[in-house]
Amino acid sequence: MNPWIGTGLALASLLVGGALLGWQGAIFATTGIVFWLLLQITRLMRIMKLAGSAPLGSVANAVMLGSQLHAGMKLVDLIALAGSLGVKQAPETFLWRDAGGDAVEVVLRKGRLADWRLIRADGASASS
Repeated sequence: MNPWIGTGLALASLLVGGALLGWQGAIFATTGIVFWLLLQITRLMRIMKLAGSAPLGSVANAVMLGSQLHAGMKLVDLIALAGSLGVKQAPETFLWRDAGGDAVEVVLRKGRLADWRLIRADGASASS
């Protein structure tokens, strides 16, 4: 979700809660906002724990990972798909390799997937 939309919804819930129920409504809205933030942090920590326990730059199937990628994907979603952290090749360029030798190289811009290419073990390369 766009951060501006989330911020707007949080502010609107505070204002509506405060207008309808007074200070108790504002506290209730704040409780909802804090709960939502805790859910997001829990999701991030679960993904990082999973990725941290896997070997660096490894993926079960590079071809399947490459087929599931799309432009604009967030880094957190990419790490969740891969199941591990990528090996840094250059600034904002990471590589994941499977047991068969196939690899996926991704280029990020501002934390979002901009470009990726599948590198086959036989030397062929497919670009997005």
